[in-house]
Amino acid sequence: MRAAVENTLHAIWAHRGPAACLLYPLSLIYRAVARSRAKAVTPVELPVPVIVVGNIYVGGTGKTPITIELTRVLRQAGFVPGVISRGYGRAAEHVRLVDDASPASEVGDEPLLIAQKSQVPVAVGRDRIAAARLLLSEHPDVNVIISDDGLQHARLARDVEIAVVGARGLGNGWTFPAGPLREAPSRLDTVDAIILNATSDTFASRTPRFAASSQLGAAVNLATGERRSLDDLAHRIAEKEAKTLSAAGIAAPERFFSMLAAHEIQGDTLALGDHFDFAVNPFASCKADVIFVTGKDAVKIRQNPELAADARIWSVDLELQLDQYFVQFVVEKLAEAAQAKHIDIVPVAEQITH
Repeated sequence: MRAAVENTLHAIWAHRGPAACLLYPLSLIYRAVARSRAKAVTPVELPVPVIVVGNIYVGGTGKTPITIELTRVLRQAGFVPGVISRGYGRAAEHVRLVDDASPASEVGDEPLLIAQKSQVPVAVGRDRIAAARLLLSEHPDVNVIISDDGLQHARLARDVEIAVVGARGLGNGWTFPAGPLREAPSRLDTVDAIILNATSDTFASRTPRFAASSQLGAAVNLATGERRSLDDLAHRIAEKEAKTLSAAGIAAPERFFSMLAAHEIQGDTLALGDHFDFAVNPFASCKADVIFVTGKDAVKIRQNPELAADARIWSVDLELQLDQYFVQFVVEKLAEAAQAKHIDIVPVAEQITH
């Protein structure tokens, strides 16, 4: 049901049709209120450089895989990163640290995935300032904070702003509710860099833009831990004429399905809606022999005993690569910010590899 509602909204927001035009006056009010609130906020500086990875689209744009890869390249460059996040969908409101065993319901699926994949300190909380302070108090060696989302969190002062434009581009270019944008497209002119993530959308902006490339990695059986390449699994599926189901609780499930299809894995698909919690088993009546899910879904499936024991389920991670020039751009920006905050960091830029 949720996935159907999301698809309907995105279909409306893709064009400036009758429904969007009727909602446009409300968008003007939304923008005015947002601007007023932002002007009333005094940004809070943190003692370490802050980089925000966000977007202006209300749905997911692939920020989390970018954040995970950014932690890797920054560590390689000589930084000690930590990550803060609101933790979308979490039941608790208090600020807390995230570890590999944290319940997804308490910390959010994306922060849990970041903690497991990046192995850097992660803190969550609606108040990102408090989350950052907790992280720094518990991990004083951290010398750069990455905020997963938070482009509109004006209270958090930042040294580098990165806007991610995902598969749906900018939609019809209007702000919510007539369109899918949290801010006007002109906001992209004020960020430091734009990452184009699986989009062919064209838009005007004077901000430097860089492309992120991605591919699916190996598949891991959640019940047994067995690891196989997708091509090997596809061959076995074809040999046995096995039935497959590809399921995804992410913002753009079609992309996951098409990437699997590129490996000759085709069958039924199930779009679950972004941040599907897996509190109930969506595969209980499924007749598929093999089920593929995303890494973001897998962190929640592992915490449901019934699903975790289902040997049909294979998790497939998205492997993302950042543009080398983008990495150099960010490293230089952070080095300047560290110097201004009197933090002794000497980035080893020449060691950055992909």
